Amino acid sequence: MDKIFLDELKVETIIGIWEWERKIRQTVVIDLEMSADIARAAATDDVADTLNYNLVAKRIQSFVGASSYQLDEPLPERIAAIIRDEFDVAWCRVKVHKPGAIRGSKDVGVEIERGEMPG
Repeated sequence: MDKIFLDELKVETIIGIWEWERKIRQTVVIDLEMSADIARAAATDDVADTLNYNLVAKRIQSFVGASSYQLDEPLPERIAAIIRDEFDVAWCRVKVHKPGAIRGSKDVGVEIERGEMPG
């Protein structure tokens, strides 16, 4: 199976349960892996024949930037649904990092996989 990935996509959003978190925008960092058959694009060298990661990035940035969640868990679920539904992706892995959320820890977050990996 081929994959297209996007690492460390940074987006400011409102996320968190504490009152101070509801008043500020925090940076979340998103890593994506998406199943894609890249054979045709490799043969044609045409962006129309591949999963356009630029369009995926813009859509996810727009969605996350406008979102407001208390917990981290809903965000990767919604991102995965967008990728699968709007970009016709069978399988994806979404990792959302919230760096600096825990004192003494470099990073915390949630990672999910959704869909079936093409064989």
